[in-house]
Amino acid sequence: GALAGYYRGWVDQALMRLVDVMLCFPVFFLILAVIAFLGPSIWNIMVVIGLTGWMGVARLVRAEFLSLREREFVVAARSLGASDARLICRHLLPNALTPVMVSATLGVAGAILTESALSFLGLGVQPPTPSWGNILTMGKDNIEIAWWLSVFPGLAILVTVMSYNLLGEGIREAIDPRLKE
Repeated sequence: GALAGYYRGWVDQALMRLVDVMLCFPVFFLILAVIAFLGPSIWNIMVVIGLTGWMGVARLVRAEFLSLREREFVVAARSLGASDARLICRHLLPNALTPVMVSATLGVAGAILTESALSFLGLGVQPPTPSWGNILTMGKDNIEIAWWLSVFPGLAILVTVMSYNLLGEGIREAIDPRLKE
């Protein structure tokens, strides 16, 4: 995203078409296909969720770089002879980190939901490794006589995901200078 937003032209076109190709596939079904091929271990699930979560961040970074690259501080640094690498690392990247950090916290919440859903369906982390999805699966058979076996893991997922979402909003409000006016 940073390279596409900074260099534009054919670099932008090539990298963003790669992102578009990856976005064409529904993430959940892509994860299901990879898990079916590689097996449902905790490492495979973490890697697949991580590899399918970068496209939105790449687009976000590209958009930030496109808006930042024409600002006065970048033009001034460029006129002083700063190299492209210095401009990207010292001037543009630190200013583009706020939306990336917010997106990362929201991505963690999405990863928790994805892993829980996969484990609930029996395609994620396999027992005896603990997972909220596995706990929900075990509790659903006894929901009529022991409702707490399903309710409390579900509430744990809800509270954790909501906490990450609120953390992301808090980071955005604390760091984003546009909101302090």
